[in-house]
Amino acid sequence: MRRRTFAYPYIVWMILFIAAPMLFIFYYAFNVNGVWTTEKFVQTIQNGIYWNTLFRSILMALGTTVICLLLGYPIAYILSNMKKGVAGFISVLFFVPMWMNFVLRTYAWSAIIEYAIPDLFGLTNSITETSTGRTIAVLLVLVYDFLPFMVMPLYNTLSKLDKSLIEAAKDLGADSVKTFFRVVLPLSVPGIVSGVTMVFVPAITAFTVPALIGNGNYSLFGNVIDDAFKINPEYSIGSTLSIILLIFVLVSTLIMNYFDKDQEGGSIL
Repeated sequence: MRRRTFAYPYIVWMILFIAAPMLFIFYYAFNVNGVWTTEKFVQTIQNGIYWNTLFRSILMALGTTVICLLLGYPIAYILSNMKKGVAGFISVLFFVPMWMNFVLRTYAWSAIIEYAIPDLFGLTNSITETSTGRTIAVLLVLVYDFLPFMVMPLYNTLSKLDKSLIEAAKDLGADSVKTFFRVVLPLSVPGIVSGVTMVFVPAITAFTVPALIGNGNYSLFGNVIDDAFKINPEYSIGSTLSIILLIFVLVSTLIMNYFDKDQEGGSIL
């Protein structure tokens, strides 16, 4: 009975901040000016512009995830082979910037990209003045923001590996490369899957970074949804796009969870 009592605040919280907003989204998606209709919903789905933006967001999220994995795995592997005290200290230093407000960090990167980098390389124009430059800048900041969320699940998994398996592989004649690809890498799959999930899902829904770094000239799917609710209020369109994104995120999460059945990689968070 006591356990149920302790669960009540969480149930109330879920109803107020998860269930209720979802109900409003579905309400506005199919209710236009007080009339229940699927016309606006169908029109939004058939608009190719929104799907192009979603495709661009998927590519950006995939790029962010791949780069975070390529950078995060070596970092996590090195930390896992250090003494726990040293690894813990370095991890704290690694996460110190994350304690700063997300928007403030993004503004700081905006100043670096707009002024510091052009001055450093003697450029007369900002790199965000071109479409390619804006894409690279947004990708850079997304990688910076989400890299820790790739490192920590990987570190959590790699630090728990049975070292005797590595020693056994070497005793059987495997060199360091074979040991890594045949022993370490397969055993670290849960951490990889958890890291990919924790980076890909927030990256595909990001809208603050594109809005600030792109100076309003670069939009991902989250920005389109934000504009539909704020700049040009079309609650039906914004709600429909939110449902599309929600379905895509849920499917992606289910796929990731299928490969991480034990959910070992994300236990640290």
